[in-house]
Amino acid sequence: MPPPPRLHSLLLTLLVSALFLPVCFAAGDDGLVFSNPQLRQAYIALQAWKSAILSDPFNFTANWNGPDVCSYGGVYCAPSPANPSVTVVAGIDLNHADIAGYLPPELGLLTDLALFHINSNRFCGTVPTTFKNLTLLYELDLSNNRFVGVFPTVVLSLPALKYLDLRFNEFEGSVPTKLFDKNLDAVFLNDNRFQFGIPSNLGNSPVSVLVMANNNLGGCIPASIGKMGRTLNEIILMNDNLTGCLPVQIGMLTELTVFDVSFNNLQGPLPAAIAGMRSVEQLNVAHNRLTGVVPDGVCRLPRLQNFTYSFNYFTGEAPSCAAAGGKVFDDRKNCIVGKVNQRSAPECSSRDARPVDCRKLQCGSSSPAPPSQPPTTTPTPVPSKQPSPSPPTSSTSPSTKTHPPPPPASGILPPTANSPPHTKTPPPTPSHSLPPSPPQSSHLPSPPSSSHPLPPPPPSSGTSHVLLSHGSCNKTGSLPSAFTV
Repeated sequence: MPPPPRLHSLLLTLLVSALFLPVCFAAGDDGLVFSNPQLRQAYIALQAWKSAILSDPFNFTANWNGPDVCSYGGVYCAPSPANPSVTVVAGIDLNHADIAGYLPPELGLLTDLALFHINSNRFCGTVPTTFKNLTLLYELDLSNNRFVGVFPTVVLSLPALKYLDLRFNEFEGSVPTKLFDKNLDAVFLNDNRFQFGIPSNLGNSPVSVLVMANNNLGGCIPASIGKMGRTLNEIILMNDNLTGCLPVQIGMLTELTVFDVSFNNLQGPLPAAIAGMRSVEQLNVAHNRLTGVVPDGVCRLPRLQNFTYSFNYFTGEAPSCAAAGGKVFDDRKNCIVGKVNQRSAPECSSRDARPVDCRKLQCGSSSPAPPSQPPTTTPTPVPSKQPSPSPPTSSTSPSTKTHPPPPPASGILPPTANSPPHTKTPPPTPSHSLPPSPPQSSHLPSPPSSSHPLPPPPPSSGTSHVLLSHGSCNKTGSLPSAFTV
C-alpha cells in the first residue's frame, strides 16, 4: 500500500533537508553559509585578524571578505586529516607582504592549521597563548618581524611542531630548557635579544639545523652536544659571547656540514677530535682566543671546503694546513712564525695569547657569562654585531628537509614564496629551509635591503601603549576582544 500523499511529501522534505544539513548547520545569525563548522570558525579568526591589520601596502588581504575563506589571499585549504570529506584551512602564507599589525587571540580558532608563515612583515606584539589550540601546526615562521617579549613558551605545547623560526625579532630573556627536549627538526633563534647560557640538555635535541647567532648566550658549549651526532647538520653560534673551551665531544658530530662559532671569546686549543667531523664542509672558529697548533687531522677532513681560523692566537699549523689543495684556509692574524699577515709581537705575548687549562674551565653555568675583560693590547676592531644568516627570502621559505609533513589527499597548501600570494596552484610538499652556508671569509653577508631589513628597537616605556588608530601595536600587540577563544 503506497504511503498517503501527505506522508510522501513529508518524507521528501526530510530527505531534501538531510542533503543540505551540513550547509544549514554551519549557517549563523549573520546569514553567511559555510560548508562546515570549521570554516565558520576560520572565518571568525580571519576577520578578527583583518581587523588587527593596520597596513597592507600590497593588498594581500584585500579579498578577505565573505564566507569563502579558501579564496582569501594567502589562505590555503585542504581535506581534514580526521575526515577527508571536510575541507579546512590548512595553511597561511603571508611571507614578504610588509603587513603591519598584530596577532589576535582568535587565531587560536584555526585548529586545523599545519603551516603558519608570516616572515618579513611588520607584525608586532606577542604571540597569543591561544596558539596552544593549533595542535596540528607543523611549521611556524614568525621571522623578520617586530615581535617582543620573552620567548613564546606556547610553542612548547604544540605536539606536531617540527620547524620553528623566530629569527630577526626582538624577543628577549632566556630560552626554556624544554625547547631542547622537544622533537623539532629546525630551530632558528638568531638576531634577537636572548640572554641565557646554553643548557646542559642541548644534546637532547634531535634538530638537524640550529642557529642561535647574534644573541648574548654567554657561558660555554656543553659536552652533551656530542649526543647530536646522528642528526645535527648545521649549527651556527657566532657572536654569542661564548666562553670556555671547545668540548672534545664536537668530534662526535659526524653528520655536521656547517660549524660556526666565530666572533666569541672561546679559549684553549682546537680539539684534535674535530677530525671526527667527517662530513664538515664549512668550519669557522675565527675571532676567538684559541691557542696552540692547528691539528693535522682537521686540515685533512675529506669534505672540508672552507676553514677559517683567523684572528686567534695559534702558534702553529700542521703542514697539511699550508698545502690546501683547492680548499680555502684563512689563517690571518694569528701568531704563526714564518707566515705573513700575522699579529704583532706584543699581541702574541699578551694575556690573550697565553694557553689555558681547559680542565679548569668547567661548563656548567646556566647564566650568561659577563663580557670578557678587554685584552691588554689594542685588538683588531670587531663589529658588535655580526651579520648572520640573512632574514628569510623567497629562497629560504621552507624547502625540502628530513621530516616533511604528509601531503594531503588533495591538498591546496601554501606555495613557495616566489608564487603570488593569491595563487592556488599546489606547490611541492612544504618543509624546511637551511640557513645560507658561511662564505669564504669571516665577513658574512649582510641582511638584504628592504623596506624593513631589521626590526626597530622595542618601544620605550613612554611609548609602550600607543593607540592602534595611530598605526602601531601596543606592547602586547593585543586588544580586548569580544570573542573568547
